[in-house]
Amino acid sequence: MTFSPELEARFAKMIGNYPPGRQKGALIPMLLYAQDEVGAVTEEVIEEVARRLKLSRVEIEEVLGYYTMLAREPRGRHHIQICTNISCMLTGGGELFLHACRKLGIGNRQKTPDGQFSLEEVECLGACSWAPAMQVNYDFHYQMTPEKFDQLIDSLRKLQ
Repeated sequence: MTFSPELEARFAKMIGNYPPGRQKGALIPMLLYAQDEVGAVTEEVIEEVARRLKLSRVEIEEVLGYYTMLAREPRGRHHIQICTNISCMLTGGGELFLHACRKLGIGNRQKTPDGQFSLEEVECLGACSWAPAMQVNYDFHYQMTPEKFDQLIDSLRKLQ
């Protein structure tokens, strides 16, 4: 499998930053960058990353099973993660997540039929001081309310 020239260059540089025998440290960033380009961590991505890092499939499967930010199936164009951990829960994160489910008509780890949105309840986004927090792709949104959520979704729908 080949990736875009930009990603190929990024992978080569990343692998080169690690001494021989320690290149496993590049695994998670490589999977994330490949996921961004391909849309998911596919079987082909797994095989290619394993080959480049000289890792077994099991080593990659262990990482895929642990990190929820790595997905085997394509997510929506706008992947929404809503934190429901303690700080966010205490400031309305649980209610915000339920509101998002109703607004989008989907549940946790599901995608809208048009492929525009996917939704995921997450444990922590590291933004406790600005709870409740959510993330759309790589953009953070703080002190979210159902009203702010609706406005954000409506603005994202207009981008289609």
